[in-house]
Amino acid sequence: MSVKKEASGRRSVTVEVEVPGTPEEVWQAIATGPGISAWFVPTEFEERDGKPVAVTLNFGPGMESRSVVTAWDPPRMFAAKGEGWGGSPPIADEWSVEARGGGICVVRVVHSLFASTDDWDNQLEGTESGWPGFFRILRIYLTHHRGEPSAMFQVMAMTGDPVSRTWSSLTKELGISGASQAQHVKSSAAAPALAGRVEHAGPPEYPEELLLKLDEPAPGAAHLFAMALGPQTCLSVRLFLYGTGAAAIAAREEPRWQRWINERFPQAGDANVVAQETS
Repeated sequence: MSVKKEASGRRSVTVEVEVPGTPEEVWQAIATGPGISAWFVPTEFEERDGKPVAVTLNFGPGMESRSVVTAWDPPRMFAAKGEGWGGSPPIADEWSVEARGGGICVVRVVHSLFASTDDWDNQLEGTESGWPGFFRILRIYLTHHRGEPSAMFQVMAMTGDPVSRTWSSLTKELGISGASQAQHVKSSAAAPALAGRVEHAGPPEYPEELLLKLDEPAPGAAHLFAMALGPQTCLSVRLFLYGTGAAAIAAREEPRWQRWINERFPQAGDANVVAQETS
């Protein structure tokens, strides 16, 4: 991974992924509120005179990110510009869809900013490294649940324990310790319902991540990870559920996960929750 640096001061990172679908189908998944919410975070587009003018991403309570739409060319490309992170220069995002034939498209996202120093390169690289995990969820959505109603929720905890210990505690309590690629796992009786096939297990240098293609509590995907956040560890469990019953199942399961994670990680106090229904 590397930051591309230009003489003008523009610094950028580019990430792309191949996904199934026509350009129009893929566009619905990456350039609409319901589409993005089905695999990323709850998202809303603001419109004026029938055209998007701004997009807001909700990463959790008090963590909303709003950008102004600067270009709109469906189903090929859109661009937006918003505030940077913690005093960084404004961030420009450009999304594009390119047909490759055989029912495959390439989704490409470019993040860029203008700076005269390297102060923000680590943040750009961090943004770049975070996309592959979400693109795996996008691929599950477009492959198996394209256009279906969806609902998602996220529970989070902050602990003072090291990342490895926090992750070990989570997977042990869930009954899925040592889960590996392609393995079918099922949570223990004392944990919320969770069963499915491991689509991705974190690499040796970052083992604290799992992506499941879900059978229970509904068809969908579950993304679990632990990461260092300053002196603490952030633990996140996201469930993306699909189908006509997704909203009702999410409404039933979210409180169960909320209680369970608060009981297992009392240092966190009240866990943060994000929930979103789309159709």
